Amino acid sequence: MSTLIIIIGVLLIAYAVYATVQKARGKSKAASCCGSKETVLAKPVADTDESHYPYKYNVSIEGMQCSNCAANVENAINASGDTWAHVNLGRRRAEVLSKSEKTEASFADLLKGTDYKVTDCTQIS
Repeated sequence: MSTLIIIIGVLLIAYAVYATVQKARGKSKAASCCGSKETVLAKPVADTDESHYPYKYNVSIEGMQCSNCAANVENAINASGDTWAHVNLGRRRAEVLSKSEKTEASFADLLKGTDYKVTDCTQIS
């Protein structure tokens, strides 16, 4: 009986290690908080020359829980064509470079139709 308990314990530990490794590699079968079973990747911006972006903003965003959320926010902001966002999930904030002047409302419009909400926007000089 005790051998069976040991075998079950070892199998549970092995499965936990396997699941953790799969999640770290982005291959987990479990759905993320966003409901997606696949890892969402941030799409690269076409113009990566920072000198083309004279405006810089810190945009606080509510509703992000995981790396898929962060990638979804980056993709939504970058879709405008004149912005380049990098999300800091831990701070719940996007650091955004922009080719044109933006307002909190313009960032909120970029996230319209998503589960994320802009709570603050500060221009950095």
